[in-house]
Amino acid sequence: MSIYLFTRGFLLLVLFLSCCQTNGQINERYVLVIHGGAGTILQKNMTPEKETAYKEGLKAALEKGYAILKNNGSSLDAVTEAVKVLEDNPLFNAGKGAVFTNAGTNEMDAAIMDGRTKAAGSVAGVATIKNPVTAARAVMEKSEHVMLTGKGAEQFAAANNCTMVDPAYFFTQARWDALQKVKAEDSSKMEMDHNPRHAADTSKNFPIAYKESYEYHISKFGTVGAVALDKMGNLAAATSTGGMTNKKWGRVGDAPIIGAGTYADNSTCAVSCTGWGEYFIRAVVAKSISDQIKYAKLSIATAAKNSLDEVAAMGGDGGLVALDKNGNFTQSFNTDGMYRGSVKADGIIEVAIYK
Repeated sequence: MSIYLFTRGFLLLVLFLSCCQTNGQINERYVLVIHGGAGTILQKNMTPEKETAYKEGLKAALEKGYAILKNNGSSLDAVTEAVKVLEDNPLFNAGKGAVFTNAGTNEMDAAIMDGRTKAAGSVAGVATIKNPVTAARAVMEKSEHVMLTGKGAEQFAAANNCTMVDPAYFFTQARWDALQKVKAEDSSKMEMDHNPRHAADTSKNFPIAYKESYEYHISKFGTVGAVALDKMGNLAAATSTGGMTNKKWGRVGDAPIIGAGTYADNSTCAVSCTGWGEYFIRAVVAKSISDQIKYAKLSIATAAKNSLDEVAAMGGDGGLVALDKNGNFTQSFNTDGMYRGSVKADGIIEVAIYK
């Protein structure tokens, strides 16, 4: 009788744990997926040392976020900290590695969204916030607003304990050199060479030698981002960028616009985009992916492909990382490469760069 009772009790315990997992109380499918920008990224233009540095940067961000998820932390904390690591790395076009505007300044944008509540926050055109993603989160959690811009966003960030720095902190020689190259080759550059409608013009403006240079490469991509699913089944997304080299007039891309470059909803997915922002805004890419999952019942991969196809049809390009509520994810792009990486509950980190 005692053996029977023991066996029965054991089976009931297994059944209970299984039910808990199904209800999201215990979720061993937690995932973190990141990107560091998509664009003209060709292996022939990359030294082995530089390639290793990019991969180590991606790995460091994944390790930081994974540690949070593994120790029962929230997806919001995971994406915040992963993006902060990338913002602090001058190799990536966000935070310390932000590109320069036409005026020779750095203007950064960032956004974050909580899939559980669909609360969101973003900042745009900021120049003195060390980690713009922290300011975006402060907007979400400590204000009644969603987006703050420029000086007002900086005042709010300072009042809410975000780390502030002198604008000189963001200077990097490689980004400065890239701006000078772009200005020299095309004084009115706001169109990118991969736009088929302008291929003839840009072939004149950008000599082959320059197009194969590292300076050209780092002027042609940008944005970092992360999406995560935590043990409680909550999704989150965060995106941060320095924007487009030589941008003018306070230009803002898709990264800080909720639904365009950043989106999260526990019932569908979390998305962070990178690429030619004007097209991602017009296609409302991030929200479109969520809607395709919700209403058309499409997979995360199919929905992402559809949205990027729409961007391409209009003449734009770029990429994204997207993660659904079940832990399925995609790292989709229609460019030559995208800095990207992922880690699941097993702790195995995978990073990649090229197509």
